Amino acid sequence: MLKKIISIALMGAFSTLAIADEASVKKAVEAAYPKFKVEKVTKTPYAGLYEVFMGGQIIYTDEKLTFLIAEGRLVDPKTKKDITGERLEELTKIDFSSLPLDQAIKVVKGNGSRKLVVFSDVDCPYCKRLERNEIANITDVTVYTFLYPIEQLHPDAANKSKLIWCAKDRVKAWDNWILRDQLPSTAATCDVPIEKVGQLAKKIGVSSTPTLIFADGKRMLGAQPYKEIERMLTEAAKK
Repeated sequence: MLKKIISIALMGAFSTLAIADEASVKKAVEAAYPKFKVEKVTKTPYAGLYEVFMGGQIIYTDEKLTFLIAEGRLVDPKTKKDITGERLEELTKIDFSSLPLDQAIKVVKGNGSRKLVVFSDVDCPYCKRLERNEIANITDVTVYTFLYPIEQLHPDAANKSKLIWCAKDRVKAWDNWILRDQLPSTAATCDVPIEKVGQLAKKIGVSSTPTLIFADGKRMLGAQPYKEIERMLTEAAKK
């Protein structure tokens, strides 16, 4: 009984120590980089490394912040697993049910049983490539497209987004533009959620287009091959 009590006490002490270490690492990183918010610090089982999640990415350091490893990948040599990739996937998951889908263009393909969100800039060439070469090959999915003009790159994207959103048939207007480069011929006025979408993107860490979010909360960046998108859709549908 005494051994059990001592064991529990030691476990509690080690747990408190780990929390203290993680807190001190968080404090040290934030002091060194005050413009960034450290969202989470986790001690890894690898050589005293601490995983620091900040700015949408993972960096590694030790408890004294004597070095930083940025843009590197931590790989388990036994399993060959990309630990960094798996952790990023977990840390950047989105609560799909919390997304304001009424602020997106809804396109149903086939039976629409699977769900996919896409953040798209109307003047982004990779967004057009995604729609024309990849999503065009996928069926049985409902695609919710958030119009997310990045004006620093595409100054006229917001105006085009307004034309598409305010069209009498915005699904048709979206298809005509993204597939055929044809904008609505007449301008209309309506309440366009561009600012709200921008706030949403900032909140969930979407900074580039296209960004895809699946029903299980996982995300994908860029115009990836449709077979990879299909794989992610299938995995998400199982959960």
